[in-house]
Amino acid sequence: MTDETHVPTGPDEIRRLVELASDLAREAGLLVHDGRPARVDVHSTKSSPQDVVTAMDLASEDLLRRRLTQRRPHDGVLGEEEGFRAGTSGVTWVVDPIDGTVNYLYGLPAYAVSVAAVTAPDPALEPTPENWTVLAGAVFAPWDGRLFASGRGIGATLDGRPIRVNPARPLVDSLLGTGFGYLAERRRAQAAVVAALLPQVRDIRRIGSAALDLCTLASGGLDLYYERGLAPWDLAAAALIAQEAGALVTGLRGAPAGRAMTVAGPPGSFESLRSLLEDLDADGGA
Repeated sequence: MTDETHVPTGPDEIRRLVELASDLAREAGLLVHDGRPARVDVHSTKSSPQDVVTAMDLASEDLLRRRLTQRRPHDGVLGEEEGFRAGTSGVTWVVDPIDGTVNYLYGLPAYAVSVAAVTAPDPALEPTPENWTVLAGAVFAPWDGRLFASGRGIGATLDGRPIRVNPARPLVDSLLGTGFGYLAERRRAQAAVVAALLPQVRDIRRIGSAALDLCTLASGGLDLYYERGLAPWDLAAAALIAQEAGALVTGLRGAPAGRAMTVAGPPGSFESLRSLLEDLDADGGA
């Protein structure tokens, strides 16, 4: 570490990070929304031909990186499209330029820009959900202008108003959110889990953006949520928002939330879903 190292911990410092995350998410979101052509073309693909990247994903991340370099030049950045750039300050920004790219491709409204500030033991190494502490985060939904934001220890808001998860409910009365991967074998395994869960819950929703799933949970639009395969940029901001709104957010069998599994919900019903997912071996297989 260098002389620039300073990890913000006080409430005022955290609020400044939340404000910056919010400003950046909103600016990138407006770029994505206002710059969307009538027909969006696929620029490239990732895990499968169905897992797409658009030119606007790249433009949005480029904007976020440039703004962060201007505002906090000693911080690191981890982004979905351009990977990890180490910093020296002790703070790394984890950014998702468009969460819900397939929705964006098809002109569906459920997509978002996610920006979070995290700290980890060694700023020279890429932070992960297993070793980071999320300090601040913002998720901006460009279609309707909603801004979810939170700071560690200071609560979560939607458009500046405090939000809270729903009270615990029995599984049979719970609306459950989830999502699916893009690899065929993974989707077969996920379909089997859904088939086992569906008779035991009120219903299941698939929004198509993990960040918006977690923010919807945080603001009472879902009762519970789970998903396998979430990347760090899917989780960083939205998981903090859900936690600060009163949700528990973990993986299975004592693991932290991450690629293997993410489960979220209020204490009292979260445990029932987690136990059921463990019984179904929902983090196993492909």
